[in-house]
Amino acid sequence: MEYPKIALQVPKILLPRPGIELAKWAVIACDQYTSQPEYWEQVRQLSAGCPSTLELIFPEVYLEADGAEKRIAAINAAMQTYLEDGTLQEQPEGFVLLDRKTSHAPSRKGLMVALDLEQYDFTTGSTSLIRATEGTILDRLPPRIKVREQASLELPHIMVLIDDPQQTVIEPLFEADLEQVYDFELMQNGGHLKGWRVDRPELIEQIAGRLAALADPEAFKSKYQVSTDDVVLYAMGDGNHSFATAKAIWEQLKQEASDPAAIMDHPARYALVELVNLHDPGLEFEAIHRVLFGVDPAAMLERMAGFYADKGCGFRTLPLSGEQEVARELFQSAADRHRIPMVTADGFAVVEVTAPAFNLVVATLQEFLDGYLATSGARIDYIHGADVVTELGRASGNCGFYLPALSKFELFRTIILDGALPRKTFSMGEADEKRFYLECRKIKR
Repeated sequence: MEYPKIALQVPKILLPRPGIELAKWAVIACDQYTSQPEYWEQVRQLSAGCPSTLELIFPEVYLEADGAEKRIAAINAAMQTYLEDGTLQEQPEGFVLLDRKTSHAPSRKGLMVALDLEQYDFTTGSTSLIRATEGTILDRLPPRIKVREQASLELPHIMVLIDDPQQTVIEPLFEADLEQVYDFELMQNGGHLKGWRVDRPELIEQIAGRLAALADPEAFKSKYQVSTDDVVLYAMGDGNHSFATAKAIWEQLKQEASDPAAIMDHPARYALVELVNLHDPGLEFEAIHRVLFGVDPAAMLERMAGFYADKGCGFRTLPLSGEQEVARELFQSAADRHRIPMVTADGFAVVEVTAPAFNLVVATLQEFLDGYLATSGARIDYIHGADVVTELGRASGNCGFYLPALSKFELFRTIILDGALPRKTFSMGEADEKRFYLECRKIKR
């Protein structure tokens, strides 16, 4: 069942058969804890001997390790095994309503749906109904494409936002009498997860109708005080590169088809995602910080000074006494000066850039880092949690930068007016609040 005007498909979701221990089945998004291999070793130990989505994903902490092709082959084989031996069972056509409790929020509500990749474009200047919220790093797609291109299943850690201040789409479903399909504790401080089946025709029509109301062109113009006819109904939250990978695979399938029109009903045209209302009280935006590895901090700061001078900006570095001052500095930036706290083996400091070219602090920093990383041989990781930045940044040869969080209520209007944000501008919650893999969907005929 499809609703093409709102890029919505009602999917046939796969869930583990009764008796599978869901606490060992569900593991966190593969792009988390990428500098903490000990986390993933603990996941391996916790899920050992049981069916687990760990067998179906490629944790990015291992992307640079040897044996990638062998790991991908094992993933594809495990997917086929889980389909053939009944570990995964196809559910009736419908959505799954979920409620996630985390260590930071008592409730965050979501709805599992499939979205049409034909109505998504991640290129700069896109005006598609499904809109990227951050710049897509094209060189991050090939390893993801290798994982997905032969996969028979998709497991989403993708979270897509709708801007529904009146809470008309997801929240009313909790008043309906629904069949519960799971209720369990997540591993590794992940919280608790409950899910309910949404397959009654009247509820599906209700959801589609209310999404269509959000996408009404006149209502859109009035809501955002804009004149454009290019409506944004869905904005990428988490999993931007995973969604872009699904799009790349779909475009590849169309190019390879002798008759592209004949494959427009292919399951790979759609991607399974969790819809989340931007106005859900349990959804918070957190900053994504940066840690550089393999750097000489003094030499790097010299290059920063030269870079910003060439841009016509003022630049200086000031010492900070400790982490309390770091926290205070995150609120000190203004339109005419950006202050970016940092930590190295020598201690804490703040770099100040005056007359910055960008509105967002992250954009000011990232413009320098892009050029620096391309020529210095240093490596970067994007970190959730200031405590991890401090731990990693204090190591010899490392440097950590702390960044402020973006207000979630600025997101839709910002991407409508300015386009995609700099990559890794915000995170929806802390690392342990990220989506856990649970639901699956077939993407092969």
